[in-house]
Formats: sequence, C-alpha cells, structure tokens
Amino acid sequence: MKLTDIKTFIAGNPQPGNGGRYFVFVKLTTDGNVHGVGEAYCVPFHPEVVTRMLVDVFGRYLAGEDPHNIETMWRRVYSAGYTQHPDLTLMAVLSALEMACWDIIGKEAGQPVYNLLGGRVHERLRTYTYIYARPGDKSDVYQDPDLAAERAAEYVAQGFTALKFDPAGPYTAFDGRQLSLEALALCERFMRQLRAAVGTRADLLFGTHGQMTAAGAIRLARRLEPYDPLWFEEPVPPDAPEEMARVAAATSIPIAAGERLTTKYDFARLLRAGGAAILQMNLGRVGGILEAKKIAALAEVQHVQLAPHLYCGPVVGAANIQLSTCSPNFLILEGIERWQGFHAQVLVKPIRWEAGYVIPPTEPGLGVELNEAVIAQHPYTGRMLHLEMAGKPQL
Repeated sequence: MKLTDIKTFIAGNPQPGNGGRYFVFVKLTTDGNVHGVGEAYCVPFHPEVVTRMLVDVFGRYLAGEDPHNIETMWRRVYSAGYTQHPDLTLMAVLSALEMACWDIIGKEAGQPVYNLLGGRVHERLRTYTYIYARPGDKSDVYQDPDLAAERAAEYVAQGFTALKFDPAGPYTAFDGRQLSLEALALCERFMRQLRAAVGTRADLLFGTHGQMTAAGAIRLARRLEPYDPLWFEEPVPPDAPEEMARVAAATSIPIAAGERLTTKYDFARLLRAGGAAILQMNLGRVGGILEAKKIAALAEVQHVQLAPHLYCGPVVGAANIQLSTCSPNFLILEGIERWQGFHAQVLVKPIRWEAGYVIPPTEPGLGVELNEAVIAQHPYTGRMLHLEMAGKPQL
C-alpha cells in the first residue's frame, strides 16, 4: 500500500465563527483507493499558504510511502531543512498528514484508531464547552458575569458538567503583564457568580491565554482559589515552562497548559519543570496522534492528566476522541458546545454527543468523513488568520 494523492480543503467558518475563522482539512488516498482525512490547527499563515505547505511536505516525504510507516515519515519531516527542533508550523502540517495516515490504517484494519493504540479504556468521554455568545445578546457574555452565570446554568441544564470562560481581557503580542485591579475584580466576580449559578453541578475552568507574568498570575490565582476551579489555564506565555511552574507551586488550583506546544520535547520540558497538572495538546499541532500518545505516556508517569484542546474543526476533534478513548489518564475533552452547527455540517455523520459526553465511534479509522459539498459552499475569502492577537500593548 502506498500513498499516491493529496487533496486539501479550506472551509470558511460562518458566523458566529466558534472554533476560528476557517478550518484546513486534508485528504490522502492510497493506490488501493483508501482515503484518510486530517486537519492542521492554527498555522500562522494564510490558509492558502498552509494548503501549499501540506502539498509540499506530502510530496517530499509521504508520497509513495506506506502510510503504516508513521515513525519513519515523522522523523524525516521533523528533521526537514536540517531543523530537528519543535516547529509549530511544520508540526501542524505533519499532524494533519499523520492523522490522515492513521485514518487509512484504521480503515485497512477495519478498526477504530483507538483499538490500534491500546484499545478502548473509556466508554464515554466527559466534555466541556466555553460559554459562548449568542445572537441577540444585549451585552458581552465574555465581560458580563450576570449573563455568563445565566448561560452557565443553561449549559448545565443541557448536561454539561464543566464550563470554561476567560474574562481576563484581551491577549496581546506583548503579554505577559500585570492585570489591572479592575480586571482582577472582574475575574473574581465571574468566579463568584458562576459558582453560585452552578453550585457543585459543574466544574469551572478558568481560561487565560498567557496574559500574565508569573507574579501577576499568582495574584489572580489567590482571588480564584476560594471558588475551587478545576484548572487555571495557561496563565503565562508558553515559552517559559519554568515560569509556569512558579505559578503551579504558588497555588492550589491545577495548572492546565499545552495548546501552544508541539512534540514530546516541548511537553517533556513542561513536565520536568512541574508546570502543569493537566496537558492540553491539540492533535492538529502537537505532531499527530502517535506523538500525542507518547506525550500521554510521559504524563501518565507523573500522574498528569489529559484534556485535549479544540478550537478548530471536527477532524481534530475526532483525533482527540481517538486518543482520549485509549488513554487511562484522560480527564475531559474540549468541544464547541454540543458539536452541532457547522462542526456537524462539514461531516457526513456528526460526532455523537449525549448529555455532556461524547460517545466514541466504532467505525474504522477516525470515524468521520468530510462532507465535501458543504465545504465547497463555504470558501474563506478573508485575509485574517485563524486566530489573531492584539498588536498593541494592553493599557
């Protein structure tokens, strides 16, 4: 069996755009006409450039190869251009291609990928969602704790047992910083009112995006501790695991991090530093499914849990599900609400969500197929990237 063909897709994500402005998918095909799908997460270039990267890397390192040869192809791509160093762009491209190979391998074997990586551990997977804005909102749910508390109660009524929110203000290219007293007070009010709204029915996940210095994060953590959040997410930028560890050592709140890291090498540094109790790898960036499984094993040794990250499309979501199903140290899975809307429409068969849990698929491979007709109806015509940071310091 040999890989012979590649096709790429850019799906513009319609409003409200939860999960990013667009999704970049890939489909690989073998000489036996078996195909597999993958997705690249948040590459910092226009998606048309990303599709050219996918085609280039496929042609150099995967075309003509047996898709089973994951380790060999991975090492060749990781070392491309005399690098041998974690590179978020190259690893996101590789992640999409590797994911598609696993989809093919599973289909050839007639097994879901999780059965090829140790077998099913979890019958269902606990999920969480951000508290999202809705059309017609009279205020900004990201800045209005009254509205956020009301929405939190609605999500709990749907079956969610964990909710995430980030009231700490915009994140900028100039972070970390000290939050203002006003921002600190707003964060504390969010925690207080959401805890009052959900009681012990749901965990609260306090999200940030590396906005703070370690000292600033510790100040905020002390305000949040009385409300017992399940985690404090990426409180400092991801480039200094030692600083993340300073925060972890100073608070009783578990630190979650990893969406902006790639490969076992990045995650090993974070683990050695003691910087996180919960790892949030994104399988469309981390280096693929097998790389994520290796990281899961490193984490298991240190009793660290997994909460795979998802702020992109449902193919990464499907890969997250495969990893989570076969990982003993799985904690919780991120979703975009109930995996409905455009995330369901771009798939032939939606991911199955029931009362707060994803039910792992039994179909071979990743268990999802792209609805190419729907994707064709949603081109991306903008110039902005999947996610953008503010380009000026926060005043």
